[in-house]
Amino acid sequence: MERLQKVIAQSGIASRRKAEELIQKGLVFVNGKCVRELGTKVSPKDKIEVDGKEIMKEKKVYFLLNKPRGVVTTTSDEKMRKTVVDLIECEERIYPVGRLDYDTTGVLLLTNDGEFANILMHPSHGVLKVYVAKLRGIIKGEEINTLKNGVLIGKEKVYPKRVKLKKVDAKTQSSYVEITIQEGKNHEVKELFKSVGFEVEKLTRERYGFFDTKGLKSGEYRPLNPKEVSKVYGMK
Repeated sequence: MERLQKVIAQSGIASRRKAEELIQKGLVFVNGKCVRELGTKVSPKDKIEVDGKEIMKEKKVYFLLNKPRGVVTTTSDEKMRKTVVDLIECEERIYPVGRLDYDTTGVLLLTNDGEFANILMHPSHGVLKVYVAKLRGIIKGEEINTLKNGVLIGKEKVYPKRVKLKKVDAKTQSSYVEITIQEGKNHEVKELFKSVGFEVEKLTRERYGFFDTKGLKSGEYRPLNPKEVSKVYGMK
C-alpha cells in the first residue's frame, strides 16, 4: 500500500505537491469514489482517476547495484554530486532501499516498489547486513568481545549479530573485520568501531539478506529475477 499522492506523482501526471492539491479539490477518484483525504493509501489493484483520466501505473522494477565510492545514495543531490540513480539506465522513477554512505561500497538495491523496500528495511523482518571494515590499527580479541557484548551509541546499546576478525596487516597497521548487523542505522558500523577506538578507513557491504555483488564490478548493476523478488516477498 502506498500513499495516493505518491502513486499519482510516480505516474508522471503531477508533482507530489500538485497531486495533493488535486486530491483536496475533489478531482481524484479511487475505484469510482471521490477521495479528498491526503493520508489515503492505495494498492496496485485500485483504479485511480485524476480529473477524469485513469492514470497508468509504473511497471515495478528491481535492481542490484555494486555501489562504488564517491556516489551518494539519494535520488538527487543539491551539491550536484553523482547519485546511485544516475548509474542505472531506467525509465521508471527508482529509489534506493536504505542507504550507504558516500564512501561506502557494495550491495545496494533500488526499486520503485514500496512494499518490497519496506520488507527489506523493516526491523521486524530481521534482514541481516554483512559488512567488511578496514580499520586503522590492530584490533584485539578483547575489543572484538566488547563489540559482541554490545556498546553504547548515543543513549542506545547496540548489539551486532556477529563480529569476526578476518585478518590483520602488520605492515600497514590495519585490521579487516566482518560485522553483521540488523537495523543499520545511520553510520552504525562506523560508530560501533569508533566506540572501541578504531577509525574505519574502508567499508564494504558484502551482503544484504541473501543478495551479494557476485559477478558485478564496482559501479555495475543487474535486474533482479522474479525468483529473487518472490523470495523477498516470502520474508513477510
